[in-house]
Amino acid sequence: MLNVTDLTLHYGQSQILHGIDIEAATGQVTCIMGTNGVGKTSLLKAISGTHMRSGGTITLDGVDLGRAPAHQLARAGIGYVPQGRMIFPLLTVKENMETAFACLPKSEHHIPDEIYELFPILKDFLGRRGGDLSGGQQQQLAIARAMLTKPKLLLLDEPTEGIQPNIIQQIGRVIEYLRDRGDMAIILVEQYFEFAYGLADRFYVMKRGAVTASGAKGDIAKERLMAEVSV
Repeated sequence: MLNVTDLTLHYGQSQILHGIDIEAATGQVTCIMGTNGVGKTSLLKAISGTHMRSGGTITLDGVDLGRAPAHQLARAGIGYVPQGRMIFPLLTVKENMETAFACLPKSEHHIPDEIYELFPILKDFLGRRGGDLSGGQQQQLAIARAMLTKPKLLLLDEPTEGIQPNIIQQIGRVIEYLRDRGDMAIILVEQYFEFAYGLADRFYVMKRGAVTASGAKGDIAKERLMAEVSV
């Protein structure tokens, strides 16, 4: 379980996030929705330690994460798939995945068969450079790399952006599988409404750096949610 309380974030003199309170439960997909520029990516960066928050507290499984930097939060159990994927273009697919080993004890420095079962293309392309993959293949690689860290919390920022429809369907199935496995909380930032609605158990809607609506899937009507996230 992730608990975020009264989180604020500044870029220079500008305040980007205003007192964010959210929860994400293990075995569920929590979706953060809203139009471009409302602070969704900034929120994920603050949770992952990529941007240092200005205030507020973040706890994971009851442990206060303090103000730890990103690499320490990765070891604490936060996996982050950023917008744009951020794979290493000159490293091979295998080498990209092996960068996740920094979060694991040496005895776990191997790529489990589960990764190749979920993303068969990666096994075929182990020696290919990351920069030579298509956008959809890079997204699969980025998710696989995050999975290898064995996260308690998986943050996914716009995983369908610029991806062909068949890969979007595959990524959706992977998210469902990880949710149903029941050992991690998943936070999904997504603008593809039908994709997000189909996966999410709980929603938070953001506007101008603040949460303006929230609720479990059964408690918030689809039409109201769609109206909340429309321009």
